[in-house]
Amino acid sequence: MRARVRDVLVAAVAAALGAGLAVTALPVAGQAPAAYRAPRLADGKPDLNGIWQALNEANYDIEMHMARPAMALRAGPYGPVPAAPVLALGAVGSVPPGIGIVEGGPLPYKPEALAKKKDNQEKWLERDPEIKCYLPGVPRANYTPQPFQILQSQSAVFFAYQYAGAVRNIYLKDPGPAPVDSWIGQSVGHWDGEAFVIEASGFNDSTWFDRAGNFHSDQMKVVERYTRTAPDVLSYEATITDPETFTRPWKISMPLYRRLEKNAQLMDFKCVEFVEELLYGAYRKKPLSK
Repeated sequence: MRARVRDVLVAAVAAALGAGLAVTALPVAGQAPAAYRAPRLADGKPDLNGIWQALNEANYDIEMHMARPAMALRAGPYGPVPAAPVLALGAVGSVPPGIGIVEGGPLPYKPEALAKKKDNQEKWLERDPEIKCYLPGVPRANYTPQPFQILQSQSAVFFAYQYAGAVRNIYLKDPGPAPVDSWIGQSVGHWDGEAFVIEASGFNDSTWFDRAGNFHSDQMKVVERYTRTAPDVLSYEATITDPETFTRPWKISMPLYRRLEKNAQLMDFKCVEFVEELLYGAYRKKPLSK
């Protein structure tokens, strides 16, 4: 009986092969699957070219969080309710739950910095730089809910972000300390095996990590690692060091996914003009009614 079953299985596999169907070999028990090897450029380096995007809720809060009625809240009769300025948004203005991207527990804030983070969260509408279309900074630029493109050649690596038209030129030779602090900082890259490592510094203290008020000082340094782990997946890690704000370095990690639409491309999201009324409307000769 066993021989007959075996013969049937062999015949079925042979028929599948004869019909041109692919048969995937399973690894032997105890045998680790072969590591993915990314396509190469002419210089032998892994090819990171493509349009990529995070698929998570980190832009709301990089730490694990539950759903809540809104980013801006006020006390209600039975619990927090949306603040008056965002009440009309209803479910559109609510916060989806997220498992977080921070490794190793809560962010290691110094006590005074933790107090500032909580104050930022309470005053989110006034303070979040995203609301005013300021540049997102690093690492937040990589997990805003919009795509970004990596353009890589043998002699240059360049990041272009759809959000606010932000860009990063990745130096492949260290030019020395950043001449001035900036929103996006200065980035110097090198290869460590399969991973492209970027050391970023020279930041101002005006960007946040998310909409939850998580922040940093101008002493922050970020070390990022980009590794192709599948045909359409980049493994992204970033280690943040900021002795003025945190008691120790900490790390985030997440996958980034390739946009696969046939006409995938970055489009214009120059949001400065969208916030002109918010920032400058009160200075009109005849301000619009609120």
